[in-house]
Amino acid sequence: MQLKDYDFMSDSTEETSTRFITLITPGLKRFDLAILTTNRFYGKKLVTDLQGGRTAIIGQDDLEEEGYLEHVFKLTEEEASELGAFLSLVVGEVNFTD
Repeated sequence: MQLKDYDFMSDSTEETSTRFITLITPGLKRFDLAILTTNRFYGKKLVTDLQGGRTAIIGQDDLEEEGYLEHVFKLTEEEASELGAFLSLVVGEVNFTD
């Protein structure tokens, strides 16, 4: 196959900022995270759990959704609660710019 054989719906490049964080929660769960800030996703962050290999687009509204972090990152309720408490400090509010 060649590049011309694909039907691109979107293809763009932008400068982003990535914050790499390793932390131990009060419950002694270790997280290695990459938190990517981009102009896409209406101000939400692209959060990757580097150990678990799972990524989610997360905003404050997602952190308030019951069971969201447990589902996305395959965590226990306690682990998700501690991760959510941390992420609420770094995620920020959603910005609608369109």
